[in-house]
Amino acid sequence: MINCFKRLPFLQVSVILIFALIIFGTLSCRKKDKIDSNPGLMLNFSTDTIFFDTVFTSVGSVTKRMLVYNENNSKLMISSISLAGGNKSNFTINVDGAPGPKLSDIEIPAHDSIYVFVRVTVDPNNQTTPLIIADSILFMTNTNMQNVKLVAWGQDAHFYKNTLLRGITVWDSIKPQVIYGHVRVDTNSKLTIMEGTKIYVHKNSSLDVLLNATLVVDGSLDHPVRFQGDRLDAFYKDLPGQWDGIYLKRGSVNSSINYAIIKNGIVGISVDSIGISAEPTLNINNTIIENESSFGLYCYAARVRSTNCVIGDCGSSSLALIYGGKYDLRQLTIGNYWSSSVRTSSALYINNYITDTLGHKHPYPLDSAFFGNVIVYGNQDEEITFDSVSSVAFNHTFDHCLLKTSMKTSNPNYFISCLVNLDPGYVNPAAFNYQLDSISPAIQKGVPLGVDYDIKGVFRGSTPDLGAYQYVPK
Repeated sequence: MINCFKRLPFLQVSVILIFALIIFGTLSCRKKDKIDSNPGLMLNFSTDTIFFDTVFTSVGSVTKRMLVYNENNSKLMISSISLAGGNKSNFTINVDGAPGPKLSDIEIPAHDSIYVFVRVTVDPNNQTTPLIIADSILFMTNTNMQNVKLVAWGQDAHFYKNTLLRGITVWDSIKPQVIYGHVRVDTNSKLTIMEGTKIYVHKNSSLDVLLNATLVVDGSLDHPVRFQGDRLDAFYKDLPGQWDGIYLKRGSVNSSINYAIIKNGIVGISVDSIGISAEPTLNINNTIIENESSFGLYCYAARVRSTNCVIGDCGSSSLALIYGGKYDLRQLTIGNYWSSSVRTSSALYINNYITDTLGHKHPYPLDSAFFGNVIVYGNQDEEITFDSVSSVAFNHTFDHCLLKTSMKTSNPNYFISCLVNLDPGYVNPAAFNYQLDSISPAIQKGVPLGVDYDIKGVFRGSTPDLGAYQYVPK
């Protein structure tokens, strides 16, 4: 045969070789295009189980996806893709744009793949503890049955959608409370939230306390009250901006928050006190506000008393005292290491005026702002901004504080025994842990201010540390 090829002219040999390649390629393509019914061929999957974190009853989950691979050398026909639970399943599937619960005759070319999208909705069940919802996706190919498991945690809850709460309302911890839209505590009404209660707030939703209305958050050290977004999938764990915030509207009275964790919103708490009496609009103690996309605690001509609070990363100021007011803040920890976007505001911002739409400044006195045993620190060079007009009072005192600032702090009328630009030595600010490490310069640098126990119930003694946490040697 070789000798025969040698005797053929070069052009003829080339034509024969090209012809042979075409025939080989055609046969190969036909093999790939032909559906192979061999029962030994199997599908491959990007996962064997799709998990969903806690999903509230009647609220759909995020959409999850998986890939189905045909790693064989020929085309496969999937006879059916279906939910084992059929029409009664809590899950729904969609295969490359076609909805289930059952689809037939899906082709996958050789060495190709398709997407399967999955969601879950949990029906109301009147159970007070999480329950497991399970199902599976069945794949029938060439008489072979394969499956991918589906698992979700579901929980029943109380739902409030654009609700006006009148009279005396109590939320307890038996079931979570889920807010859709704006839940408002009506005029002359009161909402009390008991220890251990979990409040989940949907996107663009808030809790508003109106004129002469009162909010009482009555958490405890072991069972704090929690406010956060209503998405519990892992992706949303530390995602800020998921809900609007808690708004104590102008004229609300005598609100108190004790042992709460407020996180992942746009604003943690907004307090508007214009036109009210000299009594505090808000007493807030032993509370953590963290990971808000705008402000942590935003006070507008407010009257606020606070002890043992922590305000963590915020996209704007952690604490903003706007349009004057009256404040008594003791054993406060501010740690603003925001990294989700560019932060242009200092961690602490104080002014005594507002600017209208024409650019005119309207003053309002800052009667007093007392900061005792406070830490103000973050990842910017300047973390304190004073912005004042001289026509009204601008009274502030920092007594035994650790501050990150380039301002002069030598005036004893405003600064008493303050540490400046010393890293407070937080344990792990990236994980919102603002407890003090053993080398912190804030240890035993405070003075007794009548706050005998820290946010974790540790006795401070006669030489308290600065901030909300008292260091405990290991």
